[in-house]
Amino acid sequence: MTSPFRDDAPLAPPAGCPAHRAGAPGGRDQAVLDALDDPGPDEPGLDELPVAGLRRLYGPAAEADPSALYEQLRAEYGEVAPVLLHGDLPAWLVLGHTANLTVLRTPSRFSRDSRRWTAFRQGRVAADSPLMPVIAWQPLCVFADGAEHRRLRGAVTDGLNGTDRRGVRRFVTRYTAELVEEFGGDGRAELVSRFAEHLPMLVMTQLVGMPEEYGPRLVEAARDLMKGTETAIASNDHVVASLRRTVERKRSDPGPDLCTRLMQHEAGLTDEEVLEHLRVVLLAANETTVNLIADTLKMILTDERFRAHLSGGHMTVPDALDQVLWDAPPMSLVAGRWATGDTALGGRRIRAGDMLLLGLAAGNVDPVVRPDLAKPLHGNRSHLSFGSGPHECPGQDIGRAIAETGIDCLLTLLPDLRLAVPESELTWTSAWLSRHLVELPVEFTPREHLPEAVAAAASAGAAAPAPAEPVPVEYVEPVEPEAPPPPGPRRGWWDTFAGWLRH
Repeated sequence: MTSPFRDDAPLAPPAGCPAHRAGAPGGRDQAVLDALDDPGPDEPGLDELPVAGLRRLYGPAAEADPSALYEQLRAEYGEVAPVLLHGDLPAWLVLGHTANLTVLRTPSRFSRDSRRWTAFRQGRVAADSPLMPVIAWQPLCVFADGAEHRRLRGAVTDGLNGTDRRGVRRFVTRYTAELVEEFGGDGRAELVSRFAEHLPMLVMTQLVGMPEEYGPRLVEAARDLMKGTETAIASNDHVVASLRRTVERKRSDPGPDLCTRLMQHEAGLTDEEVLEHLRVVLLAANETTVNLIADTLKMILTDERFRAHLSGGHMTVPDALDQVLWDAPPMSLVAGRWATGDTALGGRRIRAGDMLLLGLAAGNVDPVVRPDLAKPLHGNRSHLSFGSGPHECPGQDIGRAIAETGIDCLLTLLPDLRLAVPESELTWTSAWLSRHLVELPVEFTPREHLPEAVAAAASAGAAAPAPAEPVPVEYVEPVEPEAPPPPGPRRGWWDTFAGWLRH
């Protein structure tokens, strides 16, 4: 789970990338790539392009079909395209797989520190801009470079690496069984709201070291945040209050959990640094894993290739996860990186202070690395879904374990699970950063009781493990934070990040 890249690691092609094999048809060596990066003398900079001629990444037209927009931009501009963000602020959208890796792996050229953004320095970003929750600088590892990044990121990575993987799977098995018990007797369920949106947070609260009774209320708060309701800020306050009480409790009652490991790490994090990084881990893990579970279940239930292979034993749930991580990344786009100086990328002239948006979904379908999108990619993990370089997702192994174990257990409990509506009736909500499956209605043979083996596994997940396999200690908090209010009307989901960064 530790990123193998230094803060300024040299660029290397993804493992097994067909575009970089020696002698591969269409393969390009580094000299050719460097030549493609070199813009012509007349290539304009970002602020020299006419705004009227640029496409917006926000609004109904862009959000109706983001994939189609990415392909239009690729056809017109190639690996790197100029686009407009909210407020018609210009940025570069990185569409190529190799170009994305270049940005991800060379922080000396492309910094994570948003204070470098020219638009910020010129006062062009409104205080209430929907961009602010995502890009406003905060003293977190996700906005740091160099030594400060290594200090903060090292604590987070070490803390996550200390998590017992078998303990994770026991918790997933237990909570999956409990969730299925709630709707198993009905013969019908909607798996996004009744399964995918619950499982990751229930598991993560245990790994963080929070009381078990906090779990259900935190699930509701996280769902409220993810859907961007008018009560999102209040829900964030509930998350913060819960984490603050956990940090206070861990001073006198440490345990084998992420909170304790962060507090005791040699990096010397303050209580506020511990709290803020726990919040980032908790909410980011929930958001991405919810999407991963929902999209993988959708693919398994609707793609005949996968359903047949799963039934015939020729394909595993990890194979399905790999395919989804290529085809439907939990985050379509990541904002962002900022150029530390004048440079070039994908034939475009990048000026110091320009913003670059990482097009993970677009990079994953780059025809240079995927000339045939129908070809299965089982076992190929050179996708961009977890990033790369020094800011690569530190919790990807845990996220995969939650999704893989949860889906596998669900299919074991409900082996005849099937879609209850035509695939054409499934809908998504899209925004500039991600795409969410709204509902996944299913049918199955009603199950009044869990199979004996699964029930035993679920009970084992709740029991205290042997000393060789530590899991987070469960305890009862005498006073719980106030529960989040009922969800209000929906709004753009990126607004949900406001509370994360402003409180």
